[in-house]
Amino acid sequence: MTAQTASVSYTTVPMPVGDMLVAGTERGICALIIAAHADMPSALDALQHYCPAPLVPGTGALADAAAQLTEYLDGTRQTFDLPLDLVGTPFQRHVWELLLAIPYGETVTYRDLACVLGQPGGAQAVGGAVARNPASIIVPCHRVLGSDGNLTGYAWGINVKRWLLDHERRIVGRTLF
Repeated sequence: MTAQTASVSYTTVPMPVGDMLVAGTERGICALIIAAHADMPSALDALQHYCPAPLVPGTGALADAAAQLTEYLDGTRQTFDLPLDLVGTPFQRHVWELLLAIPYGETVTYRDLACVLGQPGGAQAVGGAVARNPASIIVPCHRVLGSDGNLTGYAWGINVKRWLLDHERRIVGRTLF
């Protein structure tokens, strides 16, 4: 985020396992959090962490994002066409680009991503970058599993990660495991 950002707009999108709060600047989406078990003040604190500018409620600027997220939840959208304004280190941004390439309904492991980066021993570093992804679902960090193929940590809870994976697999006609 640059100093020119005067404010960040945010809106809520209902979801079966906890409402999503999506936030954006004039340049693009800067955060998406799932407020599954958080009250609104702590959910807004989470948005503030990713988008350090004054938060302003409003749906107008985020109407396309809300529509695309609703289509995702309805099973009619598998990829997003939204500009992003994500702040991260060069390594984090590279990992997030790899997340965007994971096909809908499929999974990879942290080790797989580390190998793509040419760092076969770097699964933990990749895990750290994945954990700092500010735009969950849009940048599909939920599609990354532990090296043994098991569900591992997810900022918004393993139950939400399982729901997202099950949702995608249901749409493409496969099961999670």
